[in-house]
Amino acid sequence: MSRFNFSPTLLHGVMCIQRKPIEDERGFLTRFFCAEEFIAAGVNKPIAQINHTFTHKKGTVRGLHFQHPPHAEIKLVSCLKGKIFDVAIDLRHGSPTFLHWHGEILSAKNYKSLLIPEGYAHGFQTLANDCELIYLHTANYNSAAESALNATDPKLNIAWPLPISDISERDHNHPTVGPEFQGIIL
Repeated sequence: MSRFNFSPTLLHGVMCIQRKPIEDERGFLTRFFCAEEFIAAGVNKPIAQINHTFTHKKGTVRGLHFQHPPHAEIKLVSCLKGKIFDVAIDLRHGSPTFLHWHGEILSAKNYKSLLIPEGYAHGFQTLANDCELIYLHTANYNSAAESALNATDPKLNIAWPLPISDISERDHNHPTVGPEFQGIIL
């Protein structure tokens, strides 16, 4: 029995994954990852790192982060507590959807995850206080390969659902997309 529904989005490789909980009077069980089912859906890289984040304040934006090849990564993002607006931005050089974004609401209650492939930036906004996320990555973090874009860049025109209540100084100072930005070559 499959524990996931994989739904493609308009951005190549970005998938909304609906986890199927098994529930009874005690609570529930959901599976976040199953190599066999993910391989069948076309995701065939092993998980190299798992990260857990906590964000206090509703309206906070984190991101838009990515890693350059050869350290580019696939991310599987899930919300354990609270509710977020999760965003993937296509940065693939020559892509017909270059700089387009896709957003999904992920929450502890809706059992959704967002699969973000290599060549995409990722960020999110908390829609509740005290949000916890778990990220599964196919590559280890590499500080020399890390980069980011500004989450408030008018060229990206991300429709954040709430006014931004908090953003780190580091994220606030990420560059906007200029004419020199040609994207990521995978």
